[in-house]
Amino acid sequence: MLSIRPATLADVPTLIELIRELADFEHLPATVTSDSLIRDGFRARPKFRVLLAEWDRTTVGYAFFFDFYSTFAGRAGIYVEDVYVRPGFRGRGAGKALFSEIARLARREGCFAVRWQVLDWNQPAIEFYQRMGATFLDDWKTVELNEQACIAIAKEGS
Repeated sequence: MLSIRPATLADVPTLIELIRELADFEHLPATVTSDSLIRDGFRARPKFRVLLAEWDRTTVGYAFFFDFYSTFAGRAGIYVEDVYVRPGFRGRGAGKALFSEIARLARREGCFAVRWQVLDWNQPAIEFYQRMGATFLDDWKTVELNEQACIAIAKEGS
């Protein structure tokens, strides 16, 4: 039986496992630590929220998300950083259940949208999002100042 629940402090070791599994899948490094998750998500004023998908009390996936604000809409939205379902449990509704719960939270909280990114090579995820009715914002480009760029530009502004 599938269930969705908010993560707790006791779930941090499992979250680390899941995050590292997703990083391996995406061929990206993961430097996350238990200390950073505890500091940023399970103390006063958390910077993120996490939902866990469980199948018969076994954790099979997670959704990691946080609030953002649109000045144009004049309302908050939810940004989904990660949705991950372990390979052996894909196709059983866990991913859709995680998105459904996020959508319910967004509606309850008066959000104008839920947004996320997908790697352009991840065709199964793209097709999954299309089946959910997601809109792809192809005219927008993701831009990032990484840590080194932030250090450099911060020094220039002084």
